[in-house]
Amino acid sequence: MKILNFGSLNLDFVYRMHTFIRPGETAAALSRNVVCGGKGLNQSIALARSGARVYHAGNVGKDGGPLLDLLRSAGVDISCIRERNVPGGHTIIQVSDSGENAIILFPGANASADPEQVRQVLSGFDAGDLLVLQNEVSCIPELIREAKKRGMRIAMNPSPVEGTEHYPLHLLDLLFVNEEEARYLAGNGEAAIVLRQKYPNTSLVITCDARGARYLGADGTDVWQPAVPVFPVDTTAAGDTFMGTFLALWSMGRDIPECLLTAAHAASLCILKPGAAPSIPEMAEVLEFMKQQAK
Repeated sequence: MKILNFGSLNLDFVYRMHTFIRPGETAAALSRNVVCGGKGLNQSIALARSGARVYHAGNVGKDGGPLLDLLRSAGVDISCIRERNVPGGHTIIQVSDSGENAIILFPGANASADPEQVRQVLSGFDAGDLLVLQNEVSCIPELIREAKKRGMRIAMNPSPVEGTEHYPLHLLDLLFVNEEEARYLAGNGEAAIVLRQKYPNTSLVITCDARGARYLGADGTDVWQPAVPVFPVDTTAAGDTFMGTFLALWSMGRDIPECLLTAAHAASLCILKPGAAPSIPEMAEVLEFMKQQAK
């Protein structure tokens, strides 16, 4: 199984703050760092560092060199990435003393994907291959439909979630959502039950912040994985790390409890370091951490 991640590529401008800035307030940042990020890039890094062979597709601006260098150094195939003559995608991220984050996203080149690029990229993949998606690039509905026509498996985290209720999410094999995203997509009622009914052929992975994660399989499987407690430094890439690690193991045929357990440990390791992509652990680190936690 080949894995294609058609996803966002951003430069993250990360500002450490005591607390998030409020309307009408001016506050000095404690520090600023510029790091590589974007949900797509983060997930590709997590997939690669978990041992998967992953191809990344997407678009960068003229300032995208550091993004390409990082993906290449992590072992990600970047042959499907295009350089566009538009500003690159970037984010402004506030990180508070509690480790929580608030993010402003400028799509830039990520919004330049078009149907022609979708068809061209997917032509290199076959039935049974895995397509990974987020909602930080354009042409998501086209990507889902085209991949489905080709018999590919599709996993998606619909974040940012606004508007994704109109996407053909029923065609997904795996839907990764946090509790807030689940409630948004469900509308009314208990989110897990409503989503199970709306997308009966899609397996759900619902992450529940510091409590853990729940897997609800299309086959009726229901597995709960408690979170691995740590004191967070920066939660920015935790969800991307969880999803990438889970999918890497899942693509290798590992069972769901092992995928969830390993992903939970990887996410906890991730939030012990600042930044997005730089905080995503290698699988060897995750396995060592799991041994320590098991003692």
